[in-house]
Amino acid sequence: MGTSAREVALQCLLAGEKQGAWSDGYLRSAIRKAGLDHRDAALCTRLAFGVLQNRMLLDWHIARLSTTPPEKLESAVGDCLRLGLYQLMALDRVPVHAAVNESVALAKKYARNPRAAALVNAVLRAFDREEGHPQPEEPEIRYSHPRWLVKEFSRTLPGLEVEALLAANNAQPPTQAQVNTLKTTQEALRSELTQAGLSVAAHPWLPNCLELESTGNLEELSAFREGRFYVQDAAARLAVLAAEAKPGMDILDACAAPGGKSFAAAIAAECKGTILSCDIHPHKKALIEKGAARLGITGLTAAVMDGKVFDPALENRFDLVIADVPCSGLGIIRKKPDIRYKDPEPLKGLPQVQRDILSNVARYVRPGGTLLYATCTLLKRENEDVVECFLKENLDFSLEPFALPGPVGETEGMVTLWPHRHGTDGFFIARLHRR
Repeated sequence: MGTSAREVALQCLLAGEKQGAWSDGYLRSAIRKAGLDHRDAALCTRLAFGVLQNRMLLDWHIARLSTTPPEKLESAVGDCLRLGLYQLMALDRVPVHAAVNESVALAKKYARNPRAAALVNAVLRAFDREEGHPQPEEPEIRYSHPRWLVKEFSRTLPGLEVEALLAANNAQPPTQAQVNTLKTTQEALRSELTQAGLSVAAHPWLPNCLELESTGNLEELSAFREGRFYVQDAAARLAVLAAEAKPGMDILDACAAPGGKSFAAAIAAECKGTILSCDIHPHKKALIEKGAARLGITGLTAAVMDGKVFDPALENRFDLVIADVPCSGLGIIRKKPDIRYKDPEPLKGLPQVQRDILSNVARYVRPGGTLLYATCTLLKRENEDVVECFLKENLDFSLEPFALPGPVGETEGMVTLWPHRHGTDGFFIARLHRR
């Protein structure tokens, strides 16, 4: 008998705690290795993500019901408890006996303490017997966001909106497939994916974007292998729309991997022009090239480049430079739930890195050209503050208004996309014009 969905979820949680593995990347590999079918893969992902999204709340319940506080529990025991509690708390379709018995069995297999299984059984049974479960008053525990992070969001959002954002971060967003209009149309792709057994709907306001449910492994689909779509959140595609890539442009994507914005820009420009798609990591060059080949994109060259280091050969060369810079990633918590538990101290150095990249790649923009600055974070110090500092030091650049579809609409040159307002990843976009 192979590895079960619950066991793969437990392995994912343990890998995150012991090795620092990111849940999304670990699960893709582990699900494939375990040979989980479509249904079990979905359950495994829901369990692992659900525990990470609710870890602080689950630990609050463990602290109520266990004689041993969660921080004193062996890692495997704590995670078996969290998996069981999450199923009892959030998954109505999972029978109680399955949630309890499977968690106990995993504790017997993975825990060093021979009494761990009895502890897991006792805590889960106690939770199940409760008529109504008490809830913590603090929103950071209810939504499992560290206090420092809630405070950061509170600097920008009013109180009720902070709770709405925390709730949105714990939601399950659909997978968004961007239509490769070089090869197909939205309706043709929608029909093809529906016939393949996926639940497919058109995005409510972004053209050539489909929302997918019950996806399983998309890479197995012929529509994916043959390049008729690529996976990208609406927010990242909106950044490219703000840049207004056009046929005939010379474009630089300065921090490109895995290549989604380069691909979106190439498709928008109908592959009429050139795109230099760069990343600092050599192994990601092949990743970009593979994606471009799958999508049938021509005119794209992938290269290794450090965005902070000036290359005289690129000076004043591009009509459009896209700088989607390294950031804290706190806008994509709903896709990578473990990001919320990052140590905040190393994040404090990011704005300087971002300013260095932006100031450097600005030199590659032709007079009259466009510089697009983007991040997938919601922190002002990495977004508006970086742009405002850049503008003070580069008087030949100015903000340039742009419009985006749907609820975003007209902007004065900068906009933050919020999961609870726009239904997208958290994202920041600034469009700068070089006079």
